[in-house]
Amino acid sequence: MRIGVLAKAAGVSVATIRYYESIGLLASPARQGGQRIYGVEDVKALNLIRHCRDLDFSIDATRDIVASVQRRLPCSDTKSFAERHLGSIRKKIAELRALETTIASLVTGCETTCCGSAAPDCVILQPGCGGA
Repeated sequence: MRIGVLAKAAGVSVATIRYYESIGLLASPARQGGQRIYGVEDVKALNLIRHCRDLDFSIDATRDIVASVQRRLPCSDTKSFAERHLGSIRKKIAELRALETTIASLVTGCETTCCGSAAPDCVILQPGCGGA
């Protein structure tokens, strides 16, 4: 199948396929008459890549996962990728919760101390206020 058909089958753009090829996530296909020719395995690979990206795995982690699938490594390898990723997600969530607390405090500070004053005087914009 040609690249446009592959893109449609996998639900991605042609540009995405070319990008994945350029960074080594997707193997460059054979060419026939100067055009890339793809097979069913390429649809499967793109679906796996898209799934990994939907789960917010990094490009590097996605590359490792794709390689582990291609080499038919044990599921425990995939679990290890997921456990590391879960740890980073939990860290991000904690950081976002702290940021939420800081911004909520700044909004409250603005409401109580500077509403109506000029924007440059707003406590939200003052370095060091509210932990920002």
